[in-house]
Amino acid sequence: MKITICGSIAFQDEVLSVKEKLEKLGHEVEIWRLKLRDEKGQLISAKEYYKIRRTADENEKWVWDRKAEVVLEHFEKVARSDAILVANYDKNDVKGYIGGNTLMEMGLAFFLKKKIYLLNQIPELSYKEEILGVRPVILNGDLSKIS
Repeated sequence: MKITICGSIAFQDEVLSVKEKLEKLGHEVEIWRLKLRDEKGQLISAKEYYKIRRTADENEKWVWDRKAEVVLEHFEKVARSDAILVANYDKNDVKGYIGGNTLMEMGLAFFLKKKIYLLNQIPELSYKEEILGVRPVILNGDLSKIS
């Protein structure tokens, strides 16, 4: 199965581990870009970009141009996949955190009739109903449940 992993860049280390496990199970796996170009055209890590973006104001054009690029790029990965796996770990005192980008990717996957898997429980967030509405399969950490 072709799977795109979705989730916060804050979970990059965990996502790389899950990617490796899924590949050992025979799946083809895509994740977000690990490097991108800064305002000077220099390659920086996705984690470094994430730190910059969190403090950037709306006038830092290159930051938001790059954000648009990676959103579209990840949407294309979702479209090419058979399923998405949402890597939802604890963040910001929320168990199983799912952020705005990931929610958008889940909506796209739902619209495109892709399978949606959540690695962990559905978080208690103001948009829990939207998450429930896309009918994800909760894996409770068990990747072997992906079929």
